[in-house]
Amino acid sequence: MSHWLGMIAGATMAFSCVGSAAVTEEAVEQLAPSEQAAWEAYLQRSKVAAELNEQGLVEELSSEGLERARKAPDGADFKLPKQPGDGWYGSSEAQALAEVLLSYQTPAGGWSKHNGYSQGRRLHGMQWSSQYDPGHRPHYLGTIDNRATTAEIQFLVEVWRKTKRSDCREGVQRGLQYLLAAQNPHGGWPQVFPLEGGYHDAVTLNDDAMTHVLELMKSVAEMDAGLVRVGLKRDCQEAFEKGLLCAVRMQFEGKGWCGQHDAISLAPVAARAMEPAALVSVESANLLKVLMSVDEPDAALVRCIENGLSWLEEVALTANDEKSRKWARFYELGTDRPIYPGRDGVIYKDFDALARRNKVGYDYVSSRPGSVVDQAAKKWRKKLGHHP
Repeated sequence: MSHWLGMIAGATMAFSCVGSAAVTEEAVEQLAPSEQAAWEAYLQRSKVAAELNEQGLVEELSSEGLERARKAPDGADFKLPKQPGDGWYGSSEAQALAEVLLSYQTPAGGWSKHNGYSQGRRLHGMQWSSQYDPGHRPHYLGTIDNRATTAEIQFLVEVWRKTKRSDCREGVQRGLQYLLAAQNPHGGWPQVFPLEGGYHDAVTLNDDAMTHVLELMKSVAEMDAGLVRVGLKRDCQEAFEKGLLCAVRMQFEGKGWCGQHDAISLAPVAARAMEPAALVSVESANLLKVLMSVDEPDAALVRCIENGLSWLEEVALTANDEKSRKWARFYELGTDRPIYPGRDGVIYKDFDALARRNKVGYDYVSSRPGSVVDQAAKKWRKKLGHHP
């Protein structure tokens, strides 16, 4: 790994502005000629994925004699029901759930979010996503938001390990190929693929979306050859390495990372009203854990990690007791001041002011970075024989 990570040297970026997140043909035309081919290929992959999804539904409607698609039921975020390796994954209950998940895998290979898996297999002629109404433009028809796609792949991996079911193996391979297609030329992953436009096209760290993909890509190396063929393993390893390089390049001023970064410029960008272009503590900490998992990191990667850890140390809201330290979710670019953005689009300077004017259903203060700054960092430094 270290020979490849030497590419990181000199790869940090200076961000001059907050850019637009959408990836369009017009944006690609503004790039240097040497860069355009890769982005044109990326847009083409998105177009092919969208056509696969559309054609798949058209064929099902025709076979069922339907004029309009059935709406998919809504549900909760999908998470692994049991810890990896649990014997439950070989049960009839787990296999039945695997069949439900496979029925919701899009023709392009991904999954949507908030689908009602508890209501059973997807019916023919039903949409693959509950996030939009029939007849409307597809929305979240393939996403890594809220662990979607990565969690389904992990579940199918667990069921295959206990049952060796060929349909689960095929679902895993199609899911990995989908994620490979979704990776942009810089090495980042958008929230939604096929591309939807707006902030959905941005490299998305919010809610650890890209971080979950990196974790999955790294885990492929340990998967059985009977599950993931050698060529696909190699592609996933290359995607992981490319994703690491993208992460290092996105680090903002040698500090942390933002919830979304422009797909092309990698500059910080905003998403929803309560998700401004700002540094994020929890997502930065979780990304650092992935970076610390790299064996034999070179000096540039070590410096990136140490800078990120130092930033988290500096911006903790309370510093008297390591065990009780907390962090704001968002920090203002340039000043590192904690900020509290509301659903009303207003950025407040303190949580109480925000709470008086907004419904609070969001984790604005967290202690979670503490486990990375303390335990994980200590283990990493001990492993390297390195001290800051």
